[in-house]
Amino acid sequence: MPKIEPVRDKSATISADIDAFLAEMTKSSAPQTGSGRLIFALDATASRRETWDMACQLQGDMFRSVAAIGGLNVQLVYYRDLSECRSSRWVMDPDHLAKLMTRIECRAGKTQIGKVLAHAQRETGVLKVSALVFVGDAFEEDEDKLLPDAHELGRLGVPIFMFQEGNNRTVERVFREIARLSKGAYCRFDEGSAKQLGELLKAVAVFVVGGVAALEASKDAGAIKLLGQLK
Repeated sequence: MPKIEPVRDKSATISADIDAFLAEMTKSSAPQTGSGRLIFALDATASRRETWDMACQLQGDMFRSVAAIGGLNVQLVYYRDLSECRSSRWVMDPDHLAKLMTRIECRAGKTQIGKVLAHAQRETGVLKVSALVFVGDAFEEDEDKLLPDAHELGRLGVPIFMFQEGNNRTVERVFREIARLSKGAYCRFDEGSAKQLGELLKAVAVFVVGGVAALEASKDAGAIKLLGQLK
């Protein structure tokens, strides 16, 4: 049975309550399968503390709404502190992920998007990943080192959906380039556009399960906005 472990840094620590919950998530007696695999990555650094609860609610709603569609396996990845980057096992039960997100506390630290992209490459090398979703508000890395990984994920057929919180122009430029190189899509949101984020996240989940055809069959605003970038 796969165990929850750091994506890269083996010495990273995590609070006791999260460790207990992660241990609980590994108790399933059988592997779960589905028609789509989605990596859902979160920036859990201190700058996102004020809007964390709102984002967790929307993301939980996305998982629950997609559960009705079926066929979606999700892995949660998040980073915080100077080097802590964690991934969950693959699950189909949306309540597992919703509960896990509510137990994560934001902590000061630098962005680790490069680790997230490298992790996605390793995962899709084991079993095809349909898409990567990233939600964050900052970028503090060397883009010349990171962008080739985004391009490689595009070559491997793993589009990246970059969701930017806030309106920092530098972050927007890099996030847009990551999305473009991976053949994914970019969207920005803030506290005033919570409903839009929820629609977009649900549209990504529909894409992962049913592809572009499923998005075209959907009539909601989130699907329409994503289609405009994917085509």
